[in-house]
Amino acid sequence: MNKSSFDFCLILVAVLVGLSGNSVGDAAEPWNRFHGVDGQGFVQDAVLPVSWTENDYRWQRDLGSYDVGSPIVHDGNVFYMLSLPTENKIAVQSVELRSGKVRWTRKFVQESHHLHRRNTYASSTPVADEDYVFVAWSEPEHTFLKCFDHDGKEIWSRDFGSWQSQHGFGTSPVIHGDMVLLFNSQQADQLKPGETAGSSRMTAVDRKTGKTRWETSLKTTRSCYGVPAVYERDGKTQIIDANTGNGMFGMDPESGRMLWNLNVFEMRCCSTPLIVGDLAIASSGSGGGGNHLVAVRIPHRSGDKPQQVYRVDRGAPYVPTPAVKGNRLFMVDDKGIASCVDAKSGEAIWSKRVGGNFSASPLVVGDRVLLVSLDGDAIVLSATDDYKVLGKFSLGGPVGASPAFVNGYLLLRVGERLVCLGGQSI
Repeated sequence: MNKSSFDFCLILVAVLVGLSGNSVGDAAEPWNRFHGVDGQGFVQDAVLPVSWTENDYRWQRDLGSYDVGSPIVHDGNVFYMLSLPTENKIAVQSVELRSGKVRWTRKFVQESHHLHRRNTYASSTPVADEDYVFVAWSEPEHTFLKCFDHDGKEIWSRDFGSWQSQHGFGTSPVIHGDMVLLFNSQQADQLKPGETAGSSRMTAVDRKTGKTRWETSLKTTRSCYGVPAVYERDGKTQIIDANTGNGMFGMDPESGRMLWNLNVFEMRCCSTPLIVGDLAIASSGSGGGGNHLVAVRIPHRSGDKPQQVYRVDRGAPYVPTPAVKGNRLFMVDDKGIASCVDAKSGEAIWSKRVGGNFSASPLVVGDRVLLVSLDGDAIVLSATDDYKVLGKFSLGGPVGASPAFVNGYLLLRVGERLVCLGGQSI
């Protein structure tokens, strides 16, 4: 792609953003949590270039560490977590979206502990609303959930005690109404001699005070990491999540009562559940394979029972969360098979091997899909029912964190850098 073509793409992005009435400061759809405002990884009225180079970045920032927690954006500011290995600390940092200039950094002591080789200490993605930013992390004896205002002042802090997992932390908080939810899923299987099983639960706290609203115990088997999803129909709301022990399940957001569950998973659940119509969709798997993606019809009337609608075994992701565009799932499994699947039936529209290994979740921008491998190879596909590779190129460093996109700005953690593409005005 030549420079003039790239500039045209950026101009078109700016035009589309301008037509929608959004500026960096008053985004209608902030990328305020993992995988986007609704967790579905889709941006409608925007254009993604099919390739770019180092010279095309609006700004780059050296973070000093490689981490897999994703950046978020709210009200023109970026928030993310980073590890500081030379200081034995973990940090929350905010930069300006336009410039990459640091606004503030808050550091905390981090005890060293065992992690999966693809995990990092700063593995969680923050979540933000108009007032606060919430972050979570753990170490063997502590599980922290903290609240900051947008200027970095700590408002409250909670410690939910020990964390047991052979892979380390990886879940992210989510906001629902005036509560913050934390899926605290821990390990009981495959423990080493002398280790004690953890205690799994879903916890809801008041977003302003951090006080517990409710806490519900979950079956402890293997630590799972999906961010809770929200299902709404006929004026009723459910919190939807997935784990090995309970399978797919729904909870009453006001009381935390388990409304239903269906045991459909055989392995660890790492990806985040998706809601498409009345279906809850999530996956399970392992580094050795055997992955499966399952869709469950959510019961919403008294007497209804959850039903498995379909199961996908070929090309199902373990760590990456699929992106949703309409009734299509665009996904990539951990070993490089990309697929487009009918979200209602599970039927494969196309499935192709693109190569590489993946942890970052796909992103759909307009009619294009962005996939980024662990080695940092970016692949841009057509987000249609016809498989077409539009671009494939190297970002110049490893990538384990999912990208973020808001108002024409694409944010990526590449190696030890945070880079920003786009956002140029006409």
